[in-house]
Amino acid sequence: MISLFKYLALASAFSLVGILTAIAFLLPEIEGYFQESAMKLKKILPPIAAIWALSSIGVFLTELAVIVDKPLLEIFSGNLIRSFALQVVLGKVLAINIFAALVLLLIIPFIKRTGGAVAALAITFIGLLAPYLENHSTSSGNHMLAVGLVLVHVFALALWIGGLVALALISKEERRFAASRFHTIALWSLVAVALSGLINGWIRLGEIGNISSGYGLLLLGKSLLLLIIFAVAFRFRGQQRSEFDDGALSKQLGIEGLLFAVTMGMAVILARTPPPIQSSNQEINLILGSVMPESPTFSRVLLGYEPNGLFLAFLVLFVALYIKGVVVLTRRGDKWPINRTIFFALGISVADFAVNGGLGVYSHVSFSFHMVAHMSLATLAPIGIALGAPITLALRTLPIGRREGERGVRGFALALLHSRYSRFFTNPIVAMLVFDGSMFALYYTDLFPWLMNYHFGHFFMEMHFFIAGFIFFAAIIGIDPIPNKLPFIARIVVILGAMSIHAFFSVSLMSSSVLVDGGYFASLDRPWWPDLLADQKTGAAFGWAFGEVPILMALAATFVQWVRSDSNETARIERSAQRARQAGLPDDHDRYNEYLKSLEKRDPQ
Repeated sequence: MISLFKYLALASAFSLVGILTAIAFLLPEIEGYFQESAMKLKKILPPIAAIWALSSIGVFLTELAVIVDKPLLEIFSGNLIRSFALQVVLGKVLAINIFAALVLLLIIPFIKRTGGAVAALAITFIGLLAPYLENHSTSSGNHMLAVGLVLVHVFALALWIGGLVALALISKEERRFAASRFHTIALWSLVAVALSGLINGWIRLGEIGNISSGYGLLLLGKSLLLLIIFAVAFRFRGQQRSEFDDGALSKQLGIEGLLFAVTMGMAVILARTPPPIQSSNQEINLILGSVMPESPTFSRVLLGYEPNGLFLAFLVLFVALYIKGVVVLTRRGDKWPINRTIFFALGISVADFAVNGGLGVYSHVSFSFHMVAHMSLATLAPIGIALGAPITLALRTLPIGRREGERGVRGFALALLHSRYSRFFTNPIVAMLVFDGSMFALYYTDLFPWLMNYHFGHFFMEMHFFIAGFIFFAAIIGIDPIPNKLPFIARIVVILGAMSIHAFFSVSLMSSSVLVDGGYFASLDRPWWPDLLADQKTGAAFGWAFGEVPILMALAATFVQWVRSDSNETARIERSAQRARQAGLPDDHDRYNEYLKSLEKRDPQ
């Protein structure tokens, strides 16, 4: 029964992802509003969302029945269901799944624009991916890598399988219009599925000898089916490049759909099959999901590497898209400044070291390292990314509309950039309050110990530090066309204000005699650095020193940009005057003198 519910939940969620992706990005729209083909496809969403909600509830109840070892009809107790949903990790993530499905079912009738479809798509992904935060990987080493790769694997599969479902439901007239964009999405999804599945399969098996186990045979069978699907997709993709053939595309959809139906069934069975027990001489810390690192040394911090699969996938995608943009510009004869690429690469490298490198490894077991990683993600990495101008690169390379009146992906990005939400959060004052104020909200409330006790909590904090820092520095020193750019003197005032708030936070934390981690670091029982309060004070000192230096760098960059702006404006005025003199026309200086003479003549009158 539980396998049936899981299969229905997975199939309906994948279908929702594909249909929402189609009406948001694949089908024609006018100024962001759905057209007839998208409205027809939208009518299919409510029944599919209802199936997702009901099957998700079925998964929740059957999992509860298995845990308490009772028949399904005997678990309908309010206290039992409430306890499972609020106190057990598996129950919590399944409850998120149900909540997302119900929210989606309520908002679908009100969606009329591509922006609403993107928001609904985000809700669907949250609900779809939430249950995979709790799986077999939680009891083995390399937890953050394995769980992150599972999330990437499911995310990419949903885009691919869901896209096939959407293409099958689209009319023949619009299928040619949507197929070209879907092929691009499918190619990126294919690469993500292959890499995440290969790496994660090896992690779970542990050694090649375990391939003969039940789990290994299921994994091998699923991999072979995916290889067959890849071969089918590449074959038909090559045919479609030469000439669009709706019959061939329909045949491809039928073959891939059948193979994916079998693959999804195997995936459901695989998810309920425990992986082989791996023998290890090292003891896995159940809270960390990995081995407790040895006492930190310079070489261990510098050379250590334990990747967070989800954050690593985010960085890889970010870099791949940036490289793709540079390649697109180069092929059409435009140049992209090499210094921007260097700044971007440095920012990505710092972020990778702070999360996946040795600094990230020790940030989970020591507050002082956590604070250094925090400041690296919030200051150094965003400065490099902001100076790399990724938004400018995206606006110059994203696909435009294919028909008259269609915004396209670039138009959607521009609309989002200039929306009231973007204007609010990119306001330098607001960005500064989020950048500095979130430190007080995180470390002086119960939020910090709560997030530290969950693996997804680490990812949430890391992404928050990174995004908040990027928005702040993009608004202050960024090259991208961020709304609400302040005059340079006002930017300097904002930077000085950020320095003051940050210094006050660091000093207050250094002066505190209470641990802010809620007992998290004590529960790890690490064998080195037993004085937790001293470690916290050291972290606060590091945060003060390490945070002020990047902000001073931003202050210096603002002065340099101010000087360059004045020089560029002077050069522009001189060029304008030269062109005017060559044409025998008065320049700005002459017109200003004439204006003063007119005032002088008017005064006596």
